[in-house]
Amino acid sequence: MPSDLLADAVEELYEADPDSFTGRRQELVTSAREAGQAAVAKQIAGLRKPTRSAWVVNRLVRADPRVASRLAALAAELRDEPSMDGTRIRELTAARGRLVDELTRQALQVSDLPAPPAALREEVTATLDAAIADPAVAANLGTLVRAAHWAGFGLAPGAPGAPVSDGAAPSPTPERTSAPAKSARPAPAAGQPGPAEAAAERDRRRQEKIQLAERAVAEAGQAADSANEAEQDLEETVRRLEAELADARQQLAEARRQSYRAESRQRRANAELGRLRE
Repeated sequence: MPSDLLADAVEELYEADPDSFTGRRQELVTSAREAGQAAVAKQIAGLRKPTRSAWVVNRLVRADPRVASRLAALAAELRDEPSMDGTRIRELTAARGRLVDELTRQALQVSDLPAPPAALREEVTATLDAAIADPAVAANLGTLVRAAHWAGFGLAPGAPGAPVSDGAAPSPTPERTSAPAKSARPAPAAGQPGPAEAAAERDRRRQEKIQLAERAVAEAGQAADSANEAEQDLEETVRRLEAELADARQQLAEARRQSYRAESRQRRANAELGRLRE
């Protein structure tokens, strides 16, 4: 079924390493088209490549289904915050910190990243914390495209937002008109298009607008892909620079130890030379 093709594509793309996302997505789009599922192919083509930190959270949620329910359970408890006393608020705040720390460690273990950089760890932590505070973030766990941050206090107000509009314009409210006259509709004046011609012209203009809208969607999708890839490249650069900085610090520490040992040997040699000269 088409839904199975889309579900399988989502499962595979958001589980696999982001480096293979773009190439594999195109393969899945081609397969869907060859299966005669043009609409599904279009949906798969619209899936966005996640950043490394978003992928780490996605993989955690997919590897352990309990993660989402644990975050949701704590969020439910925190929603009663206005009716709590100070002791209970402090208890839940501490529980929130412990849960986020635990899941951050678990996420980094599941992703099997050797020596993850501090920036990546911070983004994973921020995203998990935002999933507790913001129902919109929680709803996208498993298919996150980028890290999330919650800048407010407590929880986001209200219930999860309404579904995103599909871009269709709302139907206009019909205007109230007077009763039509009983006389026959007058014929169009000379040089004016008849009803059929006017309808054809409206249909032509509508098709032009649809084509322009589809082109805008495709261009926006390409721009989003480019932006995500640029963000991914910068994350890779940050990780590489942080790894180089860690190596340089180790080399500096070793050089300082060697310098200290050399100075100690020099002092001992000078002392021995002084005793021999006496």
